[in-house]
Amino acid sequence: MSYHQLPPPDTILLAPSHPISSRWWSKETVAIVTGANKGIGFALVRRLAEEGVTVVLTARDTGRGVEAAESLRREGLQNVHFFQLDVANPNSINTFAAWFQEAFGVVDILINNAAVSFNEIHENSVAEAETVIRTNFYGPKMLTEALLPLFRRSSTGARILNISSRLGLLNKLKNPKLKEMLLDEENLSEEQIEGMVNLFLENVKNGTWKSQGWPHVWTDYAVSKLALNAYSRVLARRFKTHGLTVNCFCPGFTQTSMTGGKGNHTADAAATVGARLVLLPAEELSTGKFYVVGSSNAFYSKL
Repeated sequence: MSYHQLPPPDTILLAPSHPISSRWWSKETVAIVTGANKGIGFALVRRLAEEGVTVVLTARDTGRGVEAAESLRREGLQNVHFFQLDVANPNSINTFAAWFQEAFGVVDILINNAAVSFNEIHENSVAEAETVIRTNFYGPKMLTEALLPLFRRSSTGARILNISSRLGLLNKLKNPKLKEMLLDEENLSEEQIEGMVNLFLENVKNGTWKSQGWPHVWTDYAVSKLALNAYSRVLARRFKTHGLTVNCFCPGFTQTSMTGGKGNHTADAAATVGARLVLLPAEELSTGKFYVVGSSNAFYSKL
């Protein structure tokens, strides 16, 4: 399915090789990719830099981040820059935002990729649920809010892409009250989403999480992505007429450290699709959507 044949209404299949119809970006276009010292984040930095975009690679570990950026510069990608960022730490976010404003002034593309999971493929412990929620949901939310004043206002449109997962789709949620709340898109609020997250953490603490209708696979990770998807829809609604698109992208079962190297495709393949998505011309890019890597099966989702 091509980029020019986007199926309604909420989930879009992306073909990995379809060309972008027009080039709107230049070396003055600035992108930020979090959690980018390896895996999909690193591959996204490379793809965007290869297209001529100026990219800020961020990572929690300074040494690994520096080495990742230097390795790309050794490939000839001199438009890659590094700054340390731990999205789970509000002080780190504030430091990064202040540095970025001084160094670049404006941002065109933000890719919230940084995320954690502490489970093996077939495990489902919630022992680290607070860390997972803080990193995967609150991290992108706090960083996005810190950078909102810096997004460039232009006819090409600024873009936020939240790397998500089908594990966080509504069909994985069996709690009818929560599902009803999330389906009420026009009235859904950030406070309601945070209330849902707090309820989950309370259920984890009192040991009732297995019986409360939460997703059954990688539960803490799935809830963090469920919340991120919902927040993305709220943010997309808020900025729909302000030249800022907000979407989610599920790279699918990808060969990364999080999956123990297992998967149906490489991080480079997933990043090729993700990079094409954020580089779509403004007239072809929707907002408030859940994008998935193209396949023979369609997926429907309410964010």
